[in-house]
Amino acid sequence: MILGGAQENTLLTCEGLHQRGHDVTLITGPQMGPEGELLSRAYRGGYRIIVVDHLQRAINPWRDMSAYKTLKWLLTNLDADIVHTHSAKGGILGRWAAAAVRKGSQDECCCRALQKLRQAQGQCTKPQIVHTIHGLAFHPYISAWKNCLYIAVERSAAKVTDAFISVAQAMTDQALAVGIGQAEQYTKVFSGLETDIFLQKPSGDELKRLRGELDINPEDIVVTCVARLAELKGHEYIIEAAKQLAKQHENVVWLFIGDGHWRNKIEKQIDRAGLKSRFRLSGLVSPQRVAELLQASDILVHCSLREGLARVLPQAMLCGKPVISFDIDGAREVVNDKTGFLLTPKDIAALIETQGQLIESRSLREKIGKAGLDYCCKEFDHHIMVDKIEKIYNNLLR
Repeated sequence: MILGGAQENTLLTCEGLHQRGHDVTLITGPQMGPEGELLSRAYRGGYRIIVVDHLQRAINPWRDMSAYKTLKWLLTNLDADIVHTHSAKGGILGRWAAAAVRKGSQDECCCRALQKLRQAQGQCTKPQIVHTIHGLAFHPYISAWKNCLYIAVERSAAKVTDAFISVAQAMTDQALAVGIGQAEQYTKVFSGLETDIFLQKPSGDELKRLRGELDINPEDIVVTCVARLAELKGHEYIIEAAKQLAKQHENVVWLFIGDGHWRNKIEKQIDRAGLKSRFRLSGLVSPQRVAELLQASDILVHCSLREGLARVLPQAMLCGKPVISFDIDGAREVVNDKTGFLLTPKDIAALIETQGQLIESRSLREKIGKAGLDYCCKEFDHHIMVDKIEKIYNNLLR
């Protein structure tokens, strides 16, 4: 439960279902790394939390087998109607464990007549297994053998999955293209947000204070990136484009929100570019703080090379900010010629040009920002997400 999109989605789902009277248990691995955590909030949610120490992101056969056995034991004792998994590691081990529990339950129905009766009552199909695809483990930036391995494992898990939820149509299309599941199993559900905190407009004095805390002048144009400081998040492309833009525009400051293992590397890249005075790194901040800093920004730029559907895109739009994004995965499902700019990945020239257009034109920023706000208000409220997920559960149980 680090600070991330898949984790926020899981948290909001658990909270929403618990508030509607469902018996919810969250099984998660330990919080690790510099990205921040959501586990403390989860403990305040009123539902059951179980931390499995061996359930960790890095692949480790011994540790993963131990996590699988623990999950199987937990799911047997929980007697869940639905097992809903998120992310790659949790998705594979969780679905395999749930399938083993289901098979064990079916094997107990040794009498054919009794088995038919229990099937009619829905007893022999517990638990139903749901998986949300936030992003896919296979992608062009890893070796071919790893892609083959990840695809084979996902195909195996898909055979025991009753329903898939994808946060973007692009995820559905990519999964089906390599034979993961069947089209009728998939439902697109945008990853919900706590929209209220992004819709709150700070006063002029509050904006001045927020900028002052980061040593940013009120008249500066602030170009912001919200992402973990990690591989494939694209900070290096923003720094490269800033070399040219900083010469053309004296009043522009770039703000990186987030933290991660690549922080030192990114700081060195900024230093080598001679741009230390033009960049601000906020470090880890709370979701509330992210909303405030987006409100205090003028432009959102997102250069990640792989992402199911980056939550920061609708977050920035809810704040009325124009967005620039590389055209990867689900980005085009929210970014279009009305709400921002979609660029070919790694296209530095286009990154310079589009930032320049928005830096130079306040009216263009406001026009694009309003279009994004109008769209995202209708699509990304977390209550709508929970409505759709609950409907999927009910359909499976019927």
